[in-house]
Amino acid sequence: MNAKKHVNHSALSLLALIAVVFILYILKPFIVPILFAIILSVMGFPLQRFLEKKWRCNRLFATLTCVIALIFLVGLVFFLISSRLMYFMDNSELYSQKLGELFQKSVNSLEHTFNIGNNRLFSQQDLKAENIIKANLDKIVILLTESSSIISDLVLIPIYVFFFLYYRAFFRTFIYKAFKSKSKSFINNVLNRIYEIQQNYLLGLITVIFIVGCLNSLGLLALGIGNPFFFGFLAAFLLLIPYIGVIIGSLLPAIIALATKDSAWYAIGVIGVFGFIQFLEGNFITPKVTGSKVSVNAFVAISSLVLFSMLWGITGMILALPITATLKILFDSTPGYEAYGFLIGEPVDKHLQSRARLRLKKWKSLRKAKYS
Repeated sequence: MNAKKHVNHSALSLLALIAVVFILYILKPFIVPILFAIILSVMGFPLQRFLEKKWRCNRLFATLTCVIALIFLVGLVFFLISSRLMYFMDNSELYSQKLGELFQKSVNSLEHTFNIGNNRLFSQQDLKAENIIKANLDKIVILLTESSSIISDLVLIPIYVFFFLYYRAFFRTFIYKAFKSKSKSFINNVLNRIYEIQQNYLLGLITVIFIVGCLNSLGLLALGIGNPFFFGFLAAFLLLIPYIGVIIGSLLPAIIALATKDSAWYAIGVIGVFGFIQFLEGNFITPKVTGSKVSVNAFVAISSLVLFSMLWGITGMILALPITATLKILFDSTPGYEAYGFLIGEPVDKHLQSRARLRLKKWKSLRKAKYS
């Protein structure tokens, strides 16, 4: 009887998980802007609290000031990036011509090396820009379609941020009423932990972006790559997409190095510099800045990136770690789900040591106690 109940419970849990994933996929245009608004609300809440407590501003004025400040900061970042990208778009014909010549030399070298002769690997017709556009027309249409949704999100997200900040006490009361079986102190503790981990993640990420941006810029400046600070901080900004963003960020300066320098070693140097800085970021910078407060192990982090990218694309990759860290807190605080919270967290030293090493350590301690 108990076994039958366990099977029924497992089947219902699996169906519930499938239903949740299906709903998340279908309601992406609604859910994703709300999640971004929650993250931005966490970022702007300290300013709102400062205006309310220190300057005695009413909540409406403090909330509007906070939203306007966030819009200004995000707009400034996008303006700086777009203005520099427009500069490179204006010179794209020159870059494409140089890259085309370099590519053609490489093809000719391969043909000569492998004695291909008249059976050319690529024809000049294949390398024309109009043919590339025709071959990827469907991707261009998809990009234009997604850009319209991005524009709508840019309108909705500030509205959501305003209501999350302005109605924060109202939403907290709703949570009290929704979970009557839990005490207010328990709910406040969970909410405060979620807020702290999101704030620590955001502040740590901003600090890491600044440090990595400076290191990237210095590396590109040493190699003599044009616009080193733009490319350096653009690659650092792409750390919003963990593990993969640095790869994307290194491609553009590497391509520019191929187009503007007389040797391909500069492009290899760019990739090498960015790879070394990524190694420093992953092993030294991020652990020192964020510490153990965002405790998600590497296996779960990579798995969540893959799963959320399959679910929501690039936006899912940006949201993967904050959502996973929040899920860990919820699992740790929910009876029966502590094992899943343990799986998401960082393993302790005893889980990473071999049994032989532990036995040797114990034997040494016993031997030392015996002779003392």
